[in-house]
Amino acid sequence: MTDRDHDLVHGSDPVHESPAAAPGRDGPPHPVEGWGQGRRRLLLGSGMMVFPALTAVAVNGTVSGAAAIAGYAVVVAFCLCYALLALALGRGRPRWIAPLLAVMTALFLAVLPFAHEDSFFLATVVVSAVAIRWRGYAARAVAAGTVAALVVPWAVRPWHTGPGGFQALALLFTSLTCGAFAEIAATNSALVAARAEVARLASEAERNRIARDLHDLLGHSLTAITVKSRLAQRMAVKDLDQAVAEMAAVETLSRQTLSDVRAAVTGYREVTLAGELARGRELLRAAGVVADLPTAADAVAPGERELFGWVLREGITNVVRHARAGRCSVLLTATTVEIRDDGTGGHGGGISLDRTAGKGLTGLRERVGAAGGTVEAGPLDPHGWRLLVTVPPDGPDPGRPGTGNEGTR
Repeated sequence: MTDRDHDLVHGSDPVHESPAAAPGRDGPPHPVEGWGQGRRRLLLGSGMMVFPALTAVAVNGTVSGAAAIAGYAVVVAFCLCYALLALALGRGRPRWIAPLLAVMTALFLAVLPFAHEDSFFLATVVVSAVAIRWRGYAARAVAAGTVAALVVPWAVRPWHTGPGGFQALALLFTSLTCGAFAEIAATNSALVAARAEVARLASEAERNRIARDLHDLLGHSLTAITVKSRLAQRMAVKDLDQAVAEMAAVETLSRQTLSDVRAAVTGYREVTLAGELARGRELLRAAGVVADLPTAADAVAPGERELFGWVLREGITNVVRHARAGRCSVLLTATTVEIRDDGTGGHGGGISLDRTAGKGLTGLRERVGAAGGTVEAGPLDPHGWRLLVTVPPDGPDPGRPGTGNEGTR
């Protein structure tokens, strides 16, 4: 047994295992995830400390003595509140944010007599925090802060200054930059979450595809192997050469089954309607069922032949496994495939519907539904079973349901 065969037997396939679907695996994060891990946020937050530093320099140039000490104390208190605010933003403590911003706003107002127009550097920090935390109010906060930085220094005549143009520009562009950063961070966090969800859905879809394909492939092939093995046992006592031929066919079928399983796992499997007609005829013959099957698939449009091949495989496999039928017939048209048998597997003392319901017809409904078609399956009177698949004549229609009657064998 090869390593690949071992993987198939034990349910693993390293080729299809997605790193995104294995969160416990070590390895470098995707570049987008850096936005959600706080490194750039920490860098930006540290850079904001330049504004309290500029305010402190302004205090030194505006007042002296006890007034300067008071101004420095207000700036230090502002820096402490800013550190707590950064901690609250980083650790998800939303209840701290509004009180801290209120205290920082009060400290900004308190430092106005000591730093004059340069106090608005502290307002830059406050408005930037609002732009990050409450993006819906960012435009109004930025506009109010910018106008205040322009008007207040001009309106307070004892400061002997004109409009605070530099302070207003600093507030405007810094807060806009912080708001844009917040938008980028939120967008990239959403992308990381969406990427993880897409990986999960892709992994789930791949598992469902493999489960459906393996059921369809193995259900048919193992049924054929079982039937041919029993036939070989019966033939061994009266026709040894025929028994050997049947066992050779079993070997060939088992090799083909292994190839089909590998193809299903890797996503490359080819099912043809003509091939399934030939296989179905051979399987029915080995099971002792009279096969009334078309000799060609020309009536079916080329785009529907693979789908009808899957239908034929599932339907004939169910006839052999469950129907206990003497005859099976298949009718093909451009838009339909119908499989009928005269067995008793869906009635009375036969195999019950619930017992034989499973992934077979469920997977078939998924295939047909993807093509916009319908599936009907149920017993016939007085005995027998019918499986009918219909597809739209003008191609797939995603809006149409993919299920018909809910009877399953």
